[in-house]
Amino acid sequence: MERRKADHIEICATADVEHRERSTLLEEFVFLHDSLPELNADDIRTDTVCAGKRLSAPLVITGMTGGTDRAADINRRLAAAAQKHGLAFGLGSQRAMLRDSDAAASYIVRDVAPDILLLGNIGAVQARDMTTSALADLVGAVEADALCVHLNPAQELIQPNGDRDFRGCLDAIGRLCDELPVPVIAKETGAGMSRTVLARLRGAGVRHVDVSGAGGTTWTGVETLRSSGPQQETGKALWSWGIPTAPCVGWAVDAGFHTIASGGIRDGHDVARAIGLGADLVGAALPWLRAVIDGGDAAVDVVAESMVETLRAVMLLTGSSDLAALRRAPRVIGPELSRWLQQS
Repeated sequence: MERRKADHIEICATADVEHRERSTLLEEFVFLHDSLPELNADDIRTDTVCAGKRLSAPLVITGMTGGTDRAADINRRLAAAAQKHGLAFGLGSQRAMLRDSDAAASYIVRDVAPDILLLGNIGAVQARDMTTSALADLVGAVEADALCVHLNPAQELIQPNGDRDFRGCLDAIGRLCDELPVPVIAKETGAGMSRTVLARLRGAGVRHVDVSGAGGTTWTGVETLRSSGPQQETGKALWSWGIPTAPCVGWAVDAGFHTIASGGIRDGHDVARAIGLGADLVGAALPWLRAVIDGGDAAVDVVAESMVETLRAVMLLTGSSDLAALRRAPRVIGPELSRWLQQS
């Protein structure tokens, strides 16, 4: 597992790991320009409240890694940046903690980020096989405010020695919604959520989702680069598997979920478009990972500041004084996104 975690970091930091045949379709969401916004740029508010925590901007540095010394450094640096800029932060899968108690240190960030909205993380298969009490202990060990249960069957099928049996995961998620003392967030990992899946999650009691659609990092692609033989060939065929991010966001909002939009979010314009579609928070991983690895804390600050400033610029140019106004701002939806949004 430690080798796999190290491979994931190295591959995502250096290789082409993004979708090749699929975009997020966020480019088909176009705000109408307001030449007379009647706003003072200094008065625009990007703050929001989620799970009782106030954020300066609706941004989540989504879960990436854990379980190695390098992962510990990445998590602590990015969590500290979230604290500095008033953002939320997600941990990578905590599965490593189940196998090696020493791995817990790579997930401990509260000492550098005491006030942030912190999201724990475990796979749906592991959640199925664990008791609620054990999962509560996993959440408590890192002092998380919520637990992401990640759904990644496409990745697992390509991953060497990955999971193959996904039966019982929906029931496990429902059990956690009933019994866990913190909110449960059903989280995809780059392949998106259909209306059908969202309806099943809603029926199980889920109220929070991270749709993590296609168009950004492809985890089938990452695992393809680690695989060989038939698995590698399958991975090549499924490199761009998934549902684009934009329709997933629209469907989740229509279904009444508290929605995190992630999957291919690369700048503040993407953030604004996702908010315009109705998202509560917007998450990204790859830009933050590459910044911290390539440029350290200063580069991470640039990502944070540029995302927020671009979001603020879009808000001014649409006459939106706050996030609620941005969700109501006039827009045009392109034909491909419209076609997706109309899918049942």
